[in-house]
Amino acid sequence: MSAKLERLSQSLRKILGERVKSLVVDRGEVTIETVASDYFGVARILRDHADLCFEQLIDLSGVDYSACHGKQTGRRFASVAHLLSITHNWRLRLRVFAGNDDFPVLDSVCELWPSANWYEREAFDLYGIMYSGHDDLRRILTDYGFVGHPLRKDFPVSGHVEMRYDEDAGRVVYQPVTIEPRENTPRIVREARYGDAGHG
Repeated sequence: MSAKLERLSQSLRKILGERVKSLVVDRGEVTIETVASDYFGVARILRDHADLCFEQLIDLSGVDYSACHGKQTGRRFASVAHLLSITHNWRLRLRVFAGNDDFPVLDSVCELWPSANWYEREAFDLYGIMYSGHDDLRRILTDYGFVGHPLRKDFPVSGHVEMRYDEDAGRVVYQPVTIEPRENTPRIVREARYGDAGHG
């Protein structure tokens, strides 16, 4: 581990103490995990403490761990934020699991980093993670009438309705569809004289 990452890790342990449930340094990256009840407080300290100064939220995404360790720990949905300190020129990954898999709720960090706004909306839309305190938590990628959350691993691979714009009705309509199972056999197309001697 580099001296810089060692210094960051020590600062995180010293400043955040017991609120850090896990700290991992792997492939030159530092990842910390905290619990949902400490999430907003930890995020505020990460931004405001002079020895940390994570002024910028680069990215925030939802994650569904149902096929990984979520089944063993009872934790399925997480929110993962990637933070940057311009002052100290270091990066951090902050992960927090929602306490309830049936209705995942976490605090919004939009108040701390306004750039989280659309990222939290995306995580809500695609994974169903609710962000308490978000001013405008609504769908961002799917249609408003869409039922479910597309990136949950329990979502069906093929649907039963299609959505299209109907010019006669002047609105979006849903229609049932049937998908016939079929077998795709690769078809090889060659020139008529392919393989003949002397044919270039």
